[in-house]
Amino acid sequence: MSSTRVLVLNSGSSSLKYQLLDMRDSSRPATGLVERIGEQTSRLKHTPAGGESRERTGPIADHDAALKAVAAELAKDGLGLDSPELAAIGHRVVHGGKHFTRPTVVDDTVLAEIERLIPVAPLHNPANLTGIRTARHLRPDLPQVAVFDTAFHTTMPESAARYAIDVKTADEHRVRRYGFHGTSHAYVSRATAKLLGRAPEDVNVIVLHLGNGASASAVRGGMCVDTSMGLTPLEGLVMGTRSGDVDPAVIFHLMRVGGMSADEIDTLLNKKSGLIGLCGDNDMREIRRRIDEGDEQARLAFDIYIHRLKKYIGAYYAVLGRVDAVAFTAGVGENAAEVREAAVAGLEELGLAVDAGLNAVRGDEPRLISPDFARVAVAVVPTDEELEIATQTYALVRKDK
Repeated sequence: MSSTRVLVLNSGSSSLKYQLLDMRDSSRPATGLVERIGEQTSRLKHTPAGGESRERTGPIADHDAALKAVAAELAKDGLGLDSPELAAIGHRVVHGGKHFTRPTVVDDTVLAEIERLIPVAPLHNPANLTGIRTARHLRPDLPQVAVFDTAFHTTMPESAARYAIDVKTADEHRVRRYGFHGTSHAYVSRATAKLLGRAPEDVNVIVLHLGNGASASAVRGGMCVDTSMGLTPLEGLVMGTRSGDVDPAVIFHLMRVGGMSADEIDTLLNKKSGLIGLCGDNDMREIRRRIDEGDEQARLAFDIYIHRLKKYIGAYYAVLGRVDAVAFTAGVGENAAEVREAAVAGLEELGLAVDAGLNAVRGDEPRLISPDFARVAVAVVPTDEELEIATQTYALVRKDK
C-alpha cells in the first residue's frame, strides 16, 4: 500500500489545528481543531470526510494530550497515526530566519535552530516546537517536516530585506525583514498564474492576504521580491488588532511622555491597535454594518485601513514595474467585496478596475472580478495554506526516497 497521506499540524500556544490530506487528489479525509489546551474547558472538534463532526469537551492538559486525542479520533475513522498510508507529518513553523529557505526534514539540529529563533518569534515558535516534539515522540519513525512561513520571502533582495540601521547591530541581533504568511503568498501567487492560464515564472502578482493578520507581497515570476511584514508580523498593513506601520519614535514618545513600559507598548501595538484600536471592532462585517448605520468612527477606521492598503498596492506596482494581477485572499480578502472595491478605486490609471457584478459574487473557487478591458487582472483567490504545507511536505519526502 502506497503512503500518500500527509497530516498537517498547526500548533498555537493553546490550540492545535490539523488536516489529513491525501495527495493523490488533494482530498481531506479528516480535519479538526483542539482549542483552549491547558484549560478545564478544552474542546476538540473532529470532522471526517463525508461524516458528521464529533466534539468532546473537558480538560486537555497539554499538546501531548491534544495530539493523542487527535490520534484517537483519527483512529475511529481508520485513519490513525499508525496507518501505513501516512507518509509524513507537516508542521507549520512561523519563523525560519535566513537559515531555512525551504521545507526541511526535522532532526535535532533543526529543532535547535528553530529554538534559537524564539527571540524573534516568542509567541509562535515555542508552540510550533511543542507540536513537532510531540509528534516525533508519537511517531519517531515517520518523517516530520517543518514548513516555514518565512521561507517564501527569503528570495527578497538585500535592498528590500535590510533596514537602514547600523549593519553590525542588525547582523548581531538578526534584525531584517523576514515576512510572514509565506505559504499563503506562495500558494496564491501560483494559483493566480494558473487562473490567468500562464506559468508562474511569466507572471508578476501583488498578493493581498487580508485576514485578522494582513500582509502584502510583490511576486515577480514566482519569487517574492518584497513583503509588508518585517522582523515580526507587526509591520505593514492595518490589521485586526495590530497597528502596522508607525513612526518608530512613537515608541520612545510613549515611554518618555506616557510612562509606558516596553511590554505595555508591545501589547498596545499588537493587541489593542489596528481596527480594534480605531473603532473597537476587528470584524470587518461588524465595521461595515456600523458604517451602514452612519457610525463615523467605523467609517474612519475603514478609511485608514483602505488608505494603507492602497499605498502598498502603489508601492509594489512601482517595485514590480509591470503588474499582471492583484490577488485578494484570506478571510477579508475573499469575502469583503467593499474592501476590494475601495482598495482599487481611483487606480484606473494603473490599469486596475473592479466589475461591480463580478465583485459581488461569492464563491470558493479562484475568479476574476475585473472587467475585460482592465489592463491588470484583479482576482479573488481563496488561500489553502494546509494544502501548500502538505504539497511541500510530500514533495520533500518523496524526493528523499
